[in-house]
Amino acid sequence: MEFRQLKQALVLAETLNFHRAAEKLHMAQPPLSTSIKKLEEELGVTLFDRLPSGLRLTPAGEAVLRNARRTLFFSEEIRRAAREGESGEQGQLRVGFVGSATYSLMPQLIRTFRRRYPRVELTIEESTTAELLRRLEEHSLDVALLRFPVLEPTNATITLLQSDHFMLAVSADAPLAGRSEVALAELADEPFIMYSRTLVPSMHTLTTYAFHEVGIKPRVAQEAVQVQTILSLVESGLGIALVPAAAIRYTGSGVRLIPLTDWPVRMKIGIALATLPDAVTATARNLIDLARTIVPPAADAQE
Repeated sequence: MEFRQLKQALVLAETLNFHRAAEKLHMAQPPLSTSIKKLEEELGVTLFDRLPSGLRLTPAGEAVLRNARRTLFFSEEIRRAAREGESGEQGQLRVGFVGSATYSLMPQLIRTFRRRYPRVELTIEESTTAELLRRLEEHSLDVALLRFPVLEPTNATITLLQSDHFMLAVSADAPLAGRSEVALAELADEPFIMYSRTLVPSMHTLTTYAFHEVGIKPRVAQEAVQVQTILSLVESGLGIALVPAAAIRYTGSGVRLIPLTDWPVRMKIGIALATLPDAVTATARNLIDLARTIVPPAADAQE
C-alpha cells in the first residue's frame, strides 16, 4: 500500500467516477482502475461497489478512507516538520543567559524569535558565565548570552553584541550620593561589594584589575553573584559596588548610579553571544542571525 494509492482512492470517493477521478489526478483511467483494484486486494476488502449507475463507497471503504485521510494528513505533517527542521522553523532551542542579559537584550531577542518561529520549542536557563560555557561545551545548551569579557578558557566563539560600561552604585543616603561623578582612586576606604571570585571569576578579575590600575586595593565587605543582589546589598547600606550601566532601569530610589572618571578605556564590558562553531543547529543559527540583526555585533570577538 502506497500513499499514492490512498490519494487516488480519496479522489475516486469524491467523484465516484473513474473517468473524472483520472482527470483530476492527471492520469489515464486504466492505470487508476488497476491501482484501486490492487489496493482492494492488498486490504482484502472491496472499497467501491461497481454498479450499473456508477460507483458506491462500501462501509469498509468509508472506514478505510476515513483513516486514509488521517494517514495522509500526518504524512504531510512529517514532511513539513522535516522541511521546517532543516530551516530551523521547527525543533528545539536551548538558550542560556546571565542575569544582566535580561536588562534589554534578551527580552527583545526572545520576543522577536518567538514571534518569528512560533513552532520552535524554546528552553531558557539562567546561570553564571562559567557554568553556561561548561554547558555549551558539553552540548546541553545550543547558545548562550554571557557577560563580556570572557576570561575562562573555552572552545566557543564569543561575539560582543551589546557594549556597556561600569558605574558606581551607592545607597541614596551615602555621602557619595550627591556626587555627579567619582574616580575609582577615591574609593580605597569604602566598603566594597565584589563579584564572587569563584562563581563570577571574569567580573571579579576585571574589577580587581581596574582597582589595581589606579593603585588601590578595595576593602571587600561582601561578595555576590547577581547584579540584582549586589544592588540590594548596596541599598541595604553594606557597601558600594561597580555595576553595568544597563542596570539603571532596575535601580530603585534607594540606589544611585554615578559615572566613573578613571575607568580604563580598554576594559570593555557587555553582553556577548557564545556558540560552538561545529555544533550550531538550524534553530540556533536562526537565533544568531536574529541577534546580529537586532544588535549589530561590536568589533570585539573572542575565538
